[in-house]
Amino acid sequence: MVGRLYGVGVGPGDPELVTVKAARLIGAADVVAYHSARHGRSIARAAAAPYLRDGQIAEQLVYPVTTETTDHPGGYQGALDDFYADCAARLAAHLDAGRTVVVLSEGDPLFYGSYMHLHKRLAPHYPAEVVPGVTSLSAASAAAGRPLVEREETLTVLPGTLSGDELANRLRTADAAAVLKLGRTFPKVRQAFEDAGRLSEAWYVERATTGRERVVPLADVDPADVPYMALALLTSPACESFTAAQPARPEGPGSVTVVGLGPAGRPWLTPEAQDVLSSATDLVGYGPYLDRVPPNARQRRHATGNRVEDDRARHALQLARDGARVAVVSSGDPGVFAMATAVLEAADDFADVPVRVVPGLTAAQAVAARAGAPLGHDFCVLSLSDLLKPWEVIARRLTAAASADLVLALYNPSSSRRRHQLAAARDLLLEHRSPETPVVVGRDVGGPDESVTVTTLGKLDPDQVDMRCLVIVGSSTTRVTERGAVHTPRRYP
Repeated sequence: MVGRLYGVGVGPGDPELVTVKAARLIGAADVVAYHSARHGRSIARAAAAPYLRDGQIAEQLVYPVTTETTDHPGGYQGALDDFYADCAARLAAHLDAGRTVVVLSEGDPLFYGSYMHLHKRLAPHYPAEVVPGVTSLSAASAAAGRPLVEREETLTVLPGTLSGDELANRLRTADAAAVLKLGRTFPKVRQAFEDAGRLSEAWYVERATTGRERVVPLADVDPADVPYMALALLTSPACESFTAAQPARPEGPGSVTVVGLGPAGRPWLTPEAQDVLSSATDLVGYGPYLDRVPPNARQRRHATGNRVEDDRARHALQLARDGARVAVVSSGDPGVFAMATAVLEAADDFADVPVRVVPGLTAAQAVAARAGAPLGHDFCVLSLSDLLKPWEVIARRLTAAASADLVLALYNPSSSRRRHQLAAARDLLLEHRSPETPVVVGRDVGGPDESVTVTTLGKLDPDQVDMRCLVIVGSSTTRVTERGAVHTPRRYP
């Protein structure tokens, strides 16, 4: 079985810019090949050094010529053609023996890279794969901290070996441009920028990402001190027209968005809610709910207790009036027994502050989904908490929903201070429902302590229910299937 050939880009020089895939392949290779001049130094090998291992075969491919003249009968190109043919034969011997061969390439293998000459000779005969790398062009733009192109702009990449007239003609009409292969070509390249009237716009980047990196205006560079590993840049024209030093804080009132976190963690959070949370300057909410939002050092967090909804709402609105983008967080959906109403009530005194509500997945939906489809037909949502309404109202509504044969989703079924409501609700419902009516008790759905229990109305034990639970009581048509799923048929008998 023949071996496999990889042309692996190792980036512009910084070993930390070697991709994960490149590092893996380098470490696993039987043979690691790399090009160098006669001095033996190789930028590609230096970048790959942390990923090499003992016992690998090294194939150093030394160029017969770089920029000097040659007495080869075919001239400069003939000398290189013979060189690449010889290198290909050396690597083919390893491939024929079944060895994996990685050829290192600084930058990207197919962007002015020497590997391409081996690829053309070997890829038709052996399995071959090219692994892209960070180009010198990308590294130079990053080092200069200047965008290359945006919107409909075009980028022109030129080798410094072109004639001066050709370079000047291309630079005159380019939006953005990069001229590579400097070194001895630099005086000609600099003159081309000047002839094109673009010298004042151009930047010079040398040995980007290495410890010897240098970024200066092209006009300030001494031609006697320019290495081959340097390039000249014309960056995005749009960059020149952008003069704002830093983003300004918006003037006038900000905004308040009441956002639902869903019943548990991030998987239950909608993309719209994630966007609101990430763009806010201030987060306001009940402490345990606020703890579910990952900290962000640029955001201010305002945690409050569970029974100060009005104060919390007014605080959020005042923050917004002072210019903040405020996200008021609620568990589940903010419009279902949560903060949306409190904020909208308080907003009457803050007419200048925009308020919107972003929905979230409700606890009733989450519990119902875990159980099957108990809310598949008409249903009613009730809170058993008598903190904000009298028990008499709750009892009347329970009786009305039960007599109408609606499925019920019961929020706030019990707490450490309210132990009688669920038992009383069960007894009221039993006046209209069979003791065999299916009941679902969901606790901490989506959280680490999640449990979903399917029982019946007659066997419902209030002592097993707390504030972290939601109870769904079926209608006369609700059924439990053989596989244990609870559903309420869509058709009513």
